[in-house]
Amino acid sequence: MAKGEVGALAGQAIADARSHGDLSENAEYDAARERQGFIEARIGDIESKLANAQEIDPRLLDAEGRCVFGATVDVEEDGGEKATWQIVGEDEADIKAGKISYSSPLGRALIGKESGEKVEVQTPGGVKRYDILDVRYE
Repeated sequence: MAKGEVGALAGQAIADARSHGDLSENAEYDAARERQGFIEARIGDIESKLANAQEIDPRLLDAEGRCVFGATVDVEEDGGEKATWQIVGEDEADIKAGKISYSSPLGRALIGKESGEKVEVQTPGGVKRYDILDVRYE
């Protein structure tokens, strides 16, 4: 949905609430104004991120086999369970899609490490240990 469409929808909600009479005691109007403020702030946040975004191709980094932003990392947990994660930005992180944020506990543990190294990550359930099996740049 485009920025103009979102603004129009928020404006329409306010107009609908106004049509219900006295604005001094109109909870619907207050809620619509609050939603509009939230939407406008969110749009500003997204526009700022887009304006400052930079595409990073991990294949062009001088990473020499190290885990860096954008790298895809194969790991094996102590129990033998294997997983593959790509290290991405905070807004791209999606654990179900195999994408972890560079700022997550696991992401921070992996950054700078190489294939063959081990990392430990403190989780709510205790410490988890991983062997780094492979690091690649796709």
